[in-house]
Amino acid sequence: MSTAALMIAASRHPRLNFAPFVADPRHFQIATLASLVALHLARFDLGASPAQALTTVAGALAAQFVCARLSGNVPFDWRSPLITGLSLTLLLRSHSPAMWLLAPALGIAAKYVLRVRGKHVFNPATFAIAALLFVSPDVWVSPGQWGNAVWLVLLLVCCGGLVLQRAARADTALAFLGAYAGLLLWRAWSLGDPVEIPLNQLQSGALLLFSFFMITDPRSTPDRRLGRVLFAIAVAGFAYWLQFRWQLRPALFFALAAMSPLTPILDWLLPAPRFAWRHEPDPLIPSALTPNTLTIAEA
Repeated sequence: MSTAALMIAASRHPRLNFAPFVADPRHFQIATLASLVALHLARFDLGASPAQALTTVAGALAAQFVCARLSGNVPFDWRSPLITGLSLTLLLRSHSPAMWLLAPALGIAAKYVLRVRGKHVFNPATFAIAALLFVSPDVWVSPGQWGNAVWLVLLLVCCGGLVLQRAARADTALAFLGAYAGLLLWRAWSLGDPVEIPLNQLQSGALLLFSFFMITDPRSTPDRRLGRVLFAIAVAGFAYWLQFRWQLRPALFFALAAMSPLTPILDWLLPAPRFAWRHEPDPLIPSALTPNTLTIAEA
């Protein structure tokens, strides 16, 4: 059943009102990430323990609650910090419980502090990963840790596509993956490598997770479609340069963090209505902007 059919059925049967759930793409994103965490803990041994998962998720929710209280009249919303906690569980590795708590705290705090015209600059999980990788030797992330199991790749692609359809950010993922794949294929051609090498590099679960759930964050990417495409291409180019010029394995996260300050510049050069998760104003957004925050720009 399509999303539209679900919403029509919900309107006819008030007791089965799924409209609020279907309308917010974060619910699909949470379901996808939680399923991946469950598979990760139950079937694979990729370094994260149940203790790390629980600590990281609880830390993200606690940080969101504290920041919301300190910010004044800001309601507590569990969805965004839960996404941050699940993403960090899947990607960040450390043997230190202190880092399990520090990572979500840094990401959530950055969302509240580092803002331009009411819009946070960095994706919380990306900021936490890049900051801790830069300052601490006790954390790491392996871009190829998910392996190349075909069914897992398909799971990520299908679930990620569902999320992007609801968040209207498929253009960002397609632009990034197209540019990054093009650079990998060009490198293989220029070096005389077989095409299987770049194709194998693209079959990374972490790459797909980054493409579907991090670079596509609608609250930290440009509002206008052209701006999002330019932003995604810039991230792909910088990630490629970091990975193959400086041999940085977590190049994707450093590239996204480094390019994120371009978002307010692109929003200024290419203005468009502001994305909002729900049809209500954000208390942290200046009132002069609130009329433009309730729609999604597709221009």
